[in-house]
Amino acid sequence: MAPADSAQGGQRPLEALNGVGPQIASRLKALGLEREVDLLFHLPLRYEDRTQITPLNRLLPNQTALVEGRIVHQQVRRAPRPMMTAVLADDSGQINLRLFRFFPSQVRLLREGARLRCFGEVRPGPQGLEMAHPQVTELRPGQAAPPLPDSLTPVYPCTQGLSPALLSRLIAEALDRLKAGDIRLADPLGTISDGLDLKSALLRVHAPGPKDDLAGLADGQHPAVQRLALEELLAHHLALARVNRVRARQRGFSLDDPRQLVPRLLALLPFAPTGAQQRVIAEVAADLAGEQPMRRLVQGDVGSGKTVIAAAALASAASAGYQAAIVAPTEILAEQHFHTLSGWLEALGLKTVWLAGKVKGRARKAALEALTGDADVAIGTHALFQEQVAFRKLALVIVDEQHRFGVHQRLSLAAKGQRDGRLPHQLVMTATPIPRTLAMTAYAGLDVSVIDELPPGRKPVTTVAASQVRREQVVERLRHALGQGRQAYWVCPLIEESELLEAEAAQTRAAELTAALPGFRVGLIHGRLKPAEKQAVMAEFSAGQLDLLVATTVIEVGVDVPNASLMIIENAERLGLSQLHQLRGRVGRGSDQAACVLLYKPPLGQMAQARIGVMRETTDGFVIAEKDLELRGPGEVLGTRQTGMLRFRIADLARDTDLFDQVEALAAGLDRAQGDELISRWIGQAEQFIDA
Repeated sequence: MAPADSAQGGQRPLEALNGVGPQIASRLKALGLEREVDLLFHLPLRYEDRTQITPLNRLLPNQTALVEGRIVHQQVRRAPRPMMTAVLADDSGQINLRLFRFFPSQVRLLREGARLRCFGEVRPGPQGLEMAHPQVTELRPGQAAPPLPDSLTPVYPCTQGLSPALLSRLIAEALDRLKAGDIRLADPLGTISDGLDLKSALLRVHAPGPKDDLAGLADGQHPAVQRLALEELLAHHLALARVNRVRARQRGFSLDDPRQLVPRLLALLPFAPTGAQQRVIAEVAADLAGEQPMRRLVQGDVGSGKTVIAAAALASAASAGYQAAIVAPTEILAEQHFHTLSGWLEALGLKTVWLAGKVKGRARKAALEALTGDADVAIGTHALFQEQVAFRKLALVIVDEQHRFGVHQRLSLAAKGQRDGRLPHQLVMTATPIPRTLAMTAYAGLDVSVIDELPPGRKPVTTVAASQVRREQVVERLRHALGQGRQAYWVCPLIEESELLEAEAAQTRAAELTAALPGFRVGLIHGRLKPAEKQAVMAEFSAGQLDLLVATTVIEVGVDVPNASLMIIENAERLGLSQLHQLRGRVGRGSDQAACVLLYKPPLGQMAQARIGVMRETTDGFVIAEKDLELRGPGEVLGTRQTGMLRFRIADLARDTDLFDQVEALAAGLDRAQGDELISRWIGQAEQFIDA
């Protein structure tokens, strides 16, 4: 595309815009913004009404408003803590302005006699209504006041290190070019509902009028949002159809278990697989025996036995004379897989190799040589993705807790098995249930299997909620459980977005509990420990050498200690349903009745109340996933990391199901060029990852 055409189609890279250097461009990229057209589809989080000035005597608490007046008093206090207050007055009344952090320029700006326009949230204060840290514009004598906007002011999702003002300016400039016709977007759908074509829908969602349906914009029911959601769903539908056509032409390796290792494996197990496990093993076996490369997602609730599925697949590959690899996101989980799987597989005469970051020197050299030699199965962490790791004959890749890995990582491991035009089979597993309403759409290009049955004898974990004021009672319950020979977890979740602060919080709690529980052995694990240190603590806990493990959420995934029967989660109100469910799943893995205590800090917000209520009512991960979807929406449930799932900017798979029939009909009427335009606009270069 020529430069002029690129600009007109909105394909100009953002680095070509004024004020966007390499550093700003990288921060914009973190928001998914790389081309000018991406700015147009970066929709507001909310809107601010600056279209009218509210008289000061008409202000209400918790209202966000634009006010105008003159500063009649200012006071600056330096001790005990810095604070500046000022009184803004108009003909009808006055309001206090309060700044806890301020610069000399702000002291000058809020000087007595200055005429100002202020925007902010009105709150009750010690001396009446006030605004804390309002946005301030000075109205200079002799100059006309700036005109009020005709439309609401959008507030956009931003990221650390990127100025919200700069992002707003870039989007506003792109919208101006769209209005002027300097950016021309192909619009194959045209005006399909409510008189809105693509251009008018974009302008409407970025700059709604003060009387527009703000509730509809917020919940996605506004016609402009629905118009954009329809086009996005259509783009993903077209991309997925193309991926499936490509997949139909791909060839893999036939791994049909000629040595009958899978039946031998199942006979060796110290337990009988559940009916759900047997069903999923059969589904995976059918995929592996076929000529097309498998792309299957196995969803299994916490403790449902996904490892057995992986073992059967690994045995099938080795039986056919090929190699297989299973990768886990943490050394704790990977080493646990190694101990479990190597025991089972080596009993079948198969050679397993362990590779993780901590494997160094001669051990690493031996592992690498085995992978190009006689090894049948590789088990490890992201170390298996590294460039210098090569395989003799890799035909199956299994990724556990797949949402923890980036797409590029999974593709790089799969590429190690590509030979003679054939691709390795891929099996991805997750213990984070995805709502059934999302799984088939969000995991585009993947067949989905569900292990919907727990092994017999497992008792549901009893869950109770307790305010932090009852901490002493909780510690007493903990002392009683430990006194009976049980083990327990005490989890300190992230307090702030800082691994250091999280580690310090866990260290403090461990010290307090050590003092409160004399005679019991307390261990500590957090994200700032080295991998070897984490593994050593986990090994002690697994061996029963520790009674209580104080931990951050690093123990969320993959820790299996059957004797642990009590889980205490501090600040439970800060965690989402999925994470709470994962943490609770660390107990109840033995035959004893297990319990989970959700310690919360009152008062609870409405969302936190709903989450804790769900956790008390059910232990079914799929029910919890559906509730999570209701509470947070698919964007939050699926997360924002580059995971290989189809991610949606505007469409909501739960909200917009009634658009699916329309999508099918519209797809039938588009030609190849129109489809290319929509896929490029909404997915960009991500199409190559849809099948990852």
